[in-house]
Amino acid sequence: MYTSHEDIGYDFEEDPKDKKTVKPHPNIDGGWAWMMVLSSFFVHILIMGSQMALGVLNVEWLEEFHQSRGLTAWVSSLSMGITLIVGPFIGLFINTCGCRRTAIIGGLLNSLGWVLSAYATNVHCLFFTFGVAAGLGSGMAYLPAVVMVGRYFQKRRALAQGLSTTGTGFGTFLMTVLLKYLCAEYGWRNAMFIQGAVSLNLCVCGALMRPLSPGKDTNLPEGKDPRVLPACSVESVKSAGPLGRMEENDGGPGNEETLNDLQAQECQGQARHRKNMCALRVLKTMSQLTMRVRKGFGDWYSGYFGASSLFTNRMFVAFVFWALFAYSSFVIPFIHLPEIVNLYNLSEQNDVFPLTSIIAIVHIFGKVVLGAVADLPCISVWNVFLLANFTLVLSIFILPSMHTYAGLAVICALIGFSSGYFSLMPVVTEDLVGIEHLANAYGIIICANGISALLGPPFAGWIFDITQKYDFSFYICGLLYMVGILFLLIQPCIQIIEQSRRKYIDGAHA
Repeated sequence: MYTSHEDIGYDFEEDPKDKKTVKPHPNIDGGWAWMMVLSSFFVHILIMGSQMALGVLNVEWLEEFHQSRGLTAWVSSLSMGITLIVGPFIGLFINTCGCRRTAIIGGLLNSLGWVLSAYATNVHCLFFTFGVAAGLGSGMAYLPAVVMVGRYFQKRRALAQGLSTTGTGFGTFLMTVLLKYLCAEYGWRNAMFIQGAVSLNLCVCGALMRPLSPGKDTNLPEGKDPRVLPACSVESVKSAGPLGRMEENDGGPGNEETLNDLQAQECQGQARHRKNMCALRVLKTMSQLTMRVRKGFGDWYSGYFGASSLFTNRMFVAFVFWALFAYSSFVIPFIHLPEIVNLYNLSEQNDVFPLTSIIAIVHIFGKVVLGAVADLPCISVWNVFLLANFTLVLSIFILPSMHTYAGLAVICALIGFSSGYFSLMPVVTEDLVGIEHLANAYGIIICANGISALLGPPFAGWIFDITQKYDFSFYICGLLYMVGILFLLIQPCIQIIEQSRRKYIDGAHA
């Protein structure tokens, strides 16, 4: 899944699955692969970084529209949630149009959502302009960035994903400072308008997503296009065919009119031939496009609902269940920390160095360090992944008890470092389903994360509206997160028990 004919060099005549031997591409693990990392890095800055900095705009929206915290938080959560929820459906676009076109269209739609949100008159308008439009555009640009890095890397995939996703940390730090400055200088409406212009750089990132192609035909002369037909000229007509022989036999002046008529007929014949060739090319292109759409939809449908569905894998189902609760524990602090700081009267200290920036900076190191450690041959990726999850859930439980800036800063640093396990998610997913189903399965995982991001912040705001405290929000989210982790741990034990039971039954029958 998430492969298109564009991404394999527009080879419509041969199915890549039928090839027994595949030569390694020169750009795998090197060359243009690092441009993919750079492109994905900037996509994470512009999309995930700006979304993690929405706490700045959330405060502005509360003051502007005077709505409840639960209702206002839906704007940010819709944008984050839709970005990830549409992952499986964006796969259909990638199958049909390729990663490059999908990312460019997503960049345009994301920019349009930011610009339209600058003219919103109420929170409900922001639901559609920012939550839906900008969120859908973000999803169309985000998933190709993750998938392309996976395609270009094999040996150092964990490190490459870790480096590219550090853009989330850099982006959170940069976008928080940028949005604060723009809101203070120009107001939140102009800030969103300017951010919409900045988001157009997503189109540049999409243009860098060059598909892996087999290369050009080296047998053709350099610079020659095999589809170009020779132009009609008098010299060419005279030098070949029956017309040339007639000129040699009868070169008198009485035959000039006949010669000109034959030349005109020859040119008209070549013109009709070119028109027929153009029509054939159009028909061939339409046929290829139809085949591409049918094949893309067939692969997409069979991957999710066919007999080989990933949901027959119990461990993968447990991983999806974990993802439903995990992401909200990371998103809620970003959305509500600015408001929590105001409630604790720590605004002056937070203005010097925002707590969300601490999470972002340490998050960068966490992704790189955890990715590098997971690549060590003596270290299990699953052990690193689970240890980071336990650290994060412990930090979520401790955060409500901290009421000083120093205490909150330490907890935010732990949240930032432990949440670096996001760079390991593609690697863990590959361990569960195999490399051939990686992109398909990862689309489902980020969809589950999107549901978590969609429901988490409004739930925390709703709990605050009832209790006038954020403490219970963190406790409940941490508890659900712990249930997801335990579900991950139980499934391997169940599989081991079932395997032992089958071996025992087989031994008894033998």
